[in-house]
Amino acid sequence: MTYAISGALQTAVFEALSADALLSGLVGTAIYDAVPVGSLPQLYIRLGSETVRDASDISGDGAEHVLTVSVITTNPGFSGAKAVAAAVSDALHNAPLTLSRGRLVSLRFDRAAAQRIDGASGRQIDLRFRARVQDD
Repeated sequence: MTYAISGALQTAVFEALSADALLSGLVGTAIYDAVPVGSLPQLYIRLGSETVRDASDISGDGAEHVLTVSVITTNPGFSGAKAVAAAVSDALHNAPLTLSRGRLVSLRFDRAAAQRIDGASGRQIDLRFRARVQDD
């Protein structure tokens, strides 16, 4: 098992989302690893939790990362958030990300959950992806 590729995977996911033209049109630069202090845009993307388990085999060390990307909005309704969530899914599902360490074997959409937050004044969609990495 290796957790050593986690940082490289996170960087590649952030860069892929930041470079996506459709997402830039929808949220601009409001894509965060750590949400900044102060006022936030009405619609933004946040890289979230990650769970990693061993996926090593005879070919070498590897891991499966289950990572969450959240779309959060204070706008009423889910429509805007769902448009951004669809763009996130399109940008990441089967994306050929290049990692600074190791390599990405696969990146697939797993599931999503949409919910009301902040006393029903906000909306959040959590998209979960499964990434298989190999430390070559």
